[in-house]
Amino acid sequence: MMKKHAPATLRNQDAIADILAGELPATGTVLEIASGTGEHAVFFAARFPQILWQPSDPDAEALASIAAYRADYSGDNLGEPVMLDASDPAHWPVDQADAIFCCNMIHISPWQATVGLFAGSSRIRAPGAPIILYGPYLEGNVPTAPSNLEFDRSLTARNPAWGLRRLEDVDQLASEYGLTRASRHAMPANNLIVVYR
Repeated sequence: MMKKHAPATLRNQDAIADILAGELPATGTVLEIASGTGEHAVFFAARFPQILWQPSDPDAEALASIAAYRADYSGDNLGEPVMLDASDPAHWPVDQADAIFCCNMIHISPWQATVGLFAGSSRIRAPGAPIILYGPYLEGNVPTAPSNLEFDRSLTARNPAWGLRRLEDVDQLASEYGLTRASRHAMPANNLIVVYR
Protein backbone atom coordinates (compact mmCIF):
# COMPACT_ATOMS: atom_id res chain seq x y z
CA MET A 1 0.00 0.00 0.00
CA MET A 2 1.27 3.44 -0.90
CA LYS A 3 1.50 6.17 1.70
CA LYS A 4 0.57 9.58 0.34
CA HIS A 5 2.04 12.80 1.69
CA ALA A 6 0.48 16.26 1.91
CA PRO A 7 3.13 18.90 2.73
CA ALA A 8 0.63 21.17 4.50
CA THR A 9 -0.14 18.42 7.02
CA LEU A 10 3.21 18.65 8.76
CA ARG A 11 3.00 22.43 8.77
CA ASN A 12 -0.43 22.71 10.40
CA GLN A 13 -0.89 19.61 12.56
CA ASP A 14 0.55 21.05 15.79
CA ALA A 15 -1.46 24.28 15.52
CA ILE A 16 -4.66 22.32 14.81
CA ALA A 17 -4.02 19.90 17.69
CA ASP A 18 -3.57 22.80 20.11
CA ILE A 19 -7.09 24.02 19.25
CA LEU A 20 -8.58 20.52 19.25
CA ALA A 21 -7.27 20.04 22.79
CA GLY A 22 -9.73 22.69 23.95
CA GLU A 23 -12.65 21.67 21.73
CA LEU A 24 -12.75 17.85 21.71
CA PRO A 25 -14.49 15.82 24.40
CA ALA A 26 -12.26 14.08 26.96
CA THR A 27 -13.21 10.65 25.61
CA GLY A 28 -15.34 9.10 22.89
CA THR A 29 -15.19 8.78 19.12
CA VAL A 30 -14.09 11.51 16.72
CA LEU A 31 -15.20 10.98 13.12
CA GLU A 32 -12.78 12.60 10.71
CA ILE A 33 -14.46 13.42 7.40
CA ALA A 34 -12.20 13.47 4.31
CA SER A 35 -9.06 12.18 6.05
CA GLY A 36 -7.01 12.38 2.85
CA THR A 37 -3.52 10.94 3.24
CA GLY A 38 -4.11 9.74 6.81
CA GLU A 39 -1.21 11.74 8.24
CA HIS A 40 -3.51 13.87 10.39
CA ALA A 41 -5.38 10.81 11.63
CA VAL A 42 -2.21 9.15 12.91
CA PHE A 43 -0.92 12.37 14.46
CA PHE A 44 -4.18 13.24 16.24
CA ALA A 45 -4.74 9.67 17.43
CA ALA A 46 -1.30 9.76 19.04
CA ARG A 47 -1.90 13.24 20.49
CA PHE A 48 -5.28 12.22 21.99
CA PRO A 49 -4.84 8.59 23.10
CA GLN A 50 -8.04 8.63 25.18
CA ILE A 51 -10.11 9.24 22.03
CA LEU A 52 -10.97 6.75 19.29
CA TRP A 53 -10.07 8.53 16.05
CA GLN A 54 -12.16 7.24 13.13
CA PRO A 55 -10.78 8.23 9.70
CA SER A 56 -12.88 8.23 6.54
CA ASP A 57 -12.63 9.26 2.90
CA PRO A 58 -14.58 8.70 -0.35
CA ASP A 59 -11.42 7.98 -2.38
CA ALA A 60 -9.96 4.46 -2.61
CA GLU A 61 -6.37 5.68 -2.93
CA ALA A 62 -6.79 7.85 0.16
CA LEU A 63 -8.22 4.90 2.09
CA ALA A 64 -5.22 2.80 1.08
CA SER A 65 -2.85 5.53 2.26
CA ILE A 66 -4.66 5.86 5.59
CA ALA A 67 -4.48 2.09 6.05
CA ALA A 68 -0.75 2.12 5.32
CA TYR A 69 -0.12 4.78 7.96
CA ARG A 70 -2.38 2.95 10.40
CA ALA A 71 -0.39 -0.26 9.89
CA ASP A 72 2.66 1.51 11.34
CA TYR A 73 0.75 3.09 14.24
CA SER A 74 1.54 1.51 17.61
CA GLY A 75 -1.60 2.69 19.44
CA ASP A 76 -5.00 1.00 19.57
CA ASN A 77 -7.21 4.09 19.22
CA LEU A 78 -7.08 4.61 15.44
CA GLY A 79 -10.02 3.03 13.64
CA GLU A 80 -9.79 1.22 10.35
CA PRO A 81 -10.56 3.77 7.60
CA VAL A 82 -14.07 3.64 6.18
CA MET A 83 -15.40 4.80 2.83
CA LEU A 84 -17.65 7.78 3.48
CA ASP A 85 -18.99 10.26 0.96
CA ALA A 86 -20.08 13.39 2.83
CA SER A 87 -22.49 14.29 0.03
CA ASP A 88 -24.43 11.03 0.62
CA PRO A 89 -25.44 11.45 4.28
CA ALA A 90 -28.02 8.65 4.25
CA HIS A 91 -25.29 6.02 3.78
CA TRP A 92 -22.60 6.91 6.30
CA PRO A 93 -21.02 3.73 7.74
CA VAL A 94 -20.71 5.29 11.21
CA ASP A 95 -23.61 5.22 13.68
CA GLN A 96 -22.42 7.60 16.40
CA ALA A 97 -19.72 10.19 17.04
CA ASP A 98 -18.84 12.45 19.94
CA ALA A 99 -17.22 15.00 17.62
CA ILE A 100 -16.92 15.54 13.86
CA PHE A 101 -13.67 16.91 12.42
CA CYS A 102 -13.27 17.98 8.79
CA CYS A 103 -10.10 19.54 7.41
CA ASN A 104 -9.73 21.14 3.98
CA MET A 105 -12.76 19.54 2.33
CA ILE A 106 -15.35 22.28 2.07
CA HIS A 107 -13.51 24.35 -0.55
CA ILE A 108 -12.31 21.31 -2.56
CA SER A 109 -15.74 19.74 -3.09
CA PRO A 110 -19.16 20.78 -4.37
CA TRP A 111 -21.35 22.66 -1.91
CA GLN A 112 -23.52 19.54 -1.69
CA ALA A 113 -20.72 17.86 0.27
CA THR A 114 -20.95 20.57 2.93
CA VAL A 115 -24.74 20.21 3.05
CA GLY A 116 -24.25 16.46 3.42
CA LEU A 117 -21.64 16.98 6.13
CA PHE A 118 -24.16 18.78 8.33
CA ALA A 119 -27.05 16.48 7.39
CA GLY A 120 -25.07 13.32 8.12
CA SER A 121 -23.61 14.76 11.29
CA SER A 122 -27.07 15.64 12.58
CA ARG A 123 -27.99 11.96 12.31
CA ILE A 124 -25.02 10.54 14.21
CA ARG A 125 -23.87 13.31 16.57
CA ALA A 126 -24.08 12.56 20.27
CA PRO A 127 -25.84 15.30 22.28
CA GLY A 128 -23.54 18.32 22.47
CA ALA A 129 -21.03 16.91 20.00
CA PRO A 130 -19.19 19.65 18.06
CA ILE A 131 -18.57 19.93 14.33
CA ILE A 132 -15.03 21.27 13.88
CA LEU A 133 -14.02 22.62 10.47
CA TYR A 134 -10.55 23.70 9.31
CA GLY A 135 -9.68 25.58 6.15
CA PRO A 136 -9.76 28.95 4.38
CA TYR A 137 -12.99 30.96 4.22
CA LEU A 138 -14.30 34.24 2.87
CA GLU A 139 -15.67 36.51 5.60
CA GLY A 140 -17.82 39.54 4.92
CA ASN A 141 -16.19 41.73 7.57
CA VAL A 142 -12.60 40.50 7.22
CA PRO A 143 -10.29 41.40 4.31
CA THR A 144 -9.36 38.28 2.31
CA ALA A 145 -5.64 37.60 2.01
CA PRO A 146 -4.38 37.89 -1.60
CA SER A 147 -3.06 34.31 -1.36
CA ASN A 148 -6.56 33.07 -0.53
CA LEU A 149 -8.08 35.00 -3.43
CA GLU A 150 -5.52 33.43 -5.77
CA PHE A 151 -6.20 30.00 -4.25
CA ASP A 152 -9.93 30.51 -4.81
CA ARG A 153 -9.32 31.39 -8.48
CA SER A 154 -7.16 28.30 -8.96
CA LEU A 155 -9.82 26.06 -7.38
CA THR A 156 -12.68 27.36 -9.51
CA ALA A 157 -10.47 27.02 -12.60
CA ARG A 158 -9.96 23.34 -11.79
CA ASN A 159 -13.64 22.76 -10.99
CA PRO A 160 -16.37 25.45 -11.09
CA ALA A 161 -18.15 23.67 -8.21
CA TRP A 162 -15.13 24.21 -5.93
CA GLY A 163 -13.95 27.38 -4.22
CA LEU A 164 -13.66 29.16 -0.90
CA ARG A 165 -17.02 29.39 0.87
CA ARG A 166 -18.49 32.39 2.63
CA LEU A 167 -18.40 31.64 6.34
CA GLU A 168 -21.81 33.28 6.64
CA ASP A 169 -23.22 30.64 4.28
CA VAL A 170 -21.77 27.86 6.43
CA ASP A 171 -23.22 29.54 9.53
CA GLN A 172 -26.63 29.67 7.86
CA LEU A 173 -26.42 26.00 6.90
CA ALA A 174 -25.43 25.06 10.44
CA SER A 175 -28.41 26.99 11.82
CA GLU A 176 -30.73 24.85 9.70
CA TYR A 177 -29.54 21.90 11.81
CA GLY A 178 -29.90 23.72 15.12
CA LEU A 179 -26.21 24.63 15.42
CA THR A 180 -24.48 27.94 15.99
CA ARG A 181 -20.85 28.89 15.55
CA ALA A 182 -19.41 28.59 19.05
CA SER A 183 -15.86 29.65 18.27
CA ARG A 184 -13.60 30.96 15.52
CA HIS A 185 -9.84 30.44 15.73
CA ALA A 186 -7.45 32.24 13.37
CA MET A 187 -4.80 29.78 12.16
CA PRO A 188 -1.50 30.04 10.28
CA ALA A 189 -1.50 30.58 6.51
CA ASN A 190 -4.84 32.47 6.56
CA ASN A 191 -6.88 29.46 7.64
CA LEU A 192 -9.56 29.19 10.31
CA ILE A 193 -10.93 26.62 12.67
CA VAL A 194 -14.63 27.13 13.24
CA VAL A 195 -16.61 25.08 15.75
CA TYR A 196 -20.36 24.54 15.65
CA ARG A 197 -22.35 23.34 18.64
